[in-house]
Amino acid sequence: MKFLTPVPAAAVLSLALIAAVPVKADPVTDFYHGKTINLIVGTSPGNDYDFRGRLLARHLGKHIPGNPTITVQNMPGAGGIKAANYIAHIAPHDGTVVHAIMTNMMASQAMGIHGIEFDTRKLFWIGNTTSTPNVINSWYTSGITKIEQVKTQELIVGAPKGTAGVVYPTLLNKLAGMKFKIVTGYPGGNEVNIAMERGEVFGRGSNSWASWKSTKPDWLKEKKIIMLVQVGLKRDPELKDVPLLNELVSNDADRQLMTFVSAETAISRALVTTPDVPPDRVRALRRAFDEAMKDPELLADAEKAKMDIQPMNGEDAQVIADSIANTPKSVIDHAREVLGDLLK
Repeated sequence: MKFLTPVPAAAVLSLALIAAVPVKADPVTDFYHGKTINLIVGTSPGNDYDFRGRLLARHLGKHIPGNPTITVQNMPGAGGIKAANYIAHIAPHDGTVVHAIMTNMMASQAMGIHGIEFDTRKLFWIGNTTSTPNVINSWYTSGITKIEQVKTQELIVGAPKGTAGVVYPTLLNKLAGMKFKIVTGYPGGNEVNIAMERGEVFGRGSNSWASWKSTKPDWLKEKKIIMLVQVGLKRDPELKDVPLLNELVSNDADRQLMTFVSAETAISRALVTTPDVPPDRVRALRRAFDEAMKDPELLADAEKAKMDIQPMNGEDAQVIADSIANTPKSVIDHAREVLGDLLK
């Protein structure tokens, strides 16, 4: 017969004390558990902002402590200003609302575009999915295949009012002698695309290169759209023969202005959250974004949709965003002088 070795009383007491100590709760996990995060997209459905927002909604939640559900809400209006105003002043400031902010919001704020009630410096950048350039394009029936042709031949382009699609052609008209005619009144980029197909306009004042690749790969393959100008700080390898905006002007003041409006493309598809979110939740959202950008399932979905992923963390994106919002007064004064009534 075997006899069990008695456990010393002290050991029994220690085990009992350990068992009695509650597991320390994680406040971020506790906060997000069972909650829904609302991801605001400032455009209508069916474009690159919307596609990327929905990609993040499918994959980001599993990397956030507490695994919240993420739903997408489209909020088009005023070229992205409506959605940015909403997250700044109406949405809960607790980390349950994030926003796929439109590229030009920092520059628009710095220039004093009418209707802006937000301050991008009070938002928290969670991360950025790509640094794709913006582009101005012509439609194949226009006969225009090079930007130099627009110095002698009018090109009618469409753009929603108050967006980069109005700003870029206006700058080129005033500083580089181009002859763009800009037709506004379209609620979003999809409607401009339809207008090109109908022959109402013969180009688009701005779209991202990534968006064209993901939403209209057939147009690229069939050469229905021709890229005339790219907006960025360096030429994209896929557009090596397409000039940059700041290469088309001839003096330093104009180049500084063109560089100012081009800098935003470095964070062209960023995710932000509202002001006043507690630091631990901001950190959790940023690290979750970083993990999501390495998630094989997200990357497979992105590849299937022909969506390029060139991620940047939230801390680095914040520095770029704040630098744009804090652009020197001399550059902003020149922008106001050139753009004039567009800023009212």
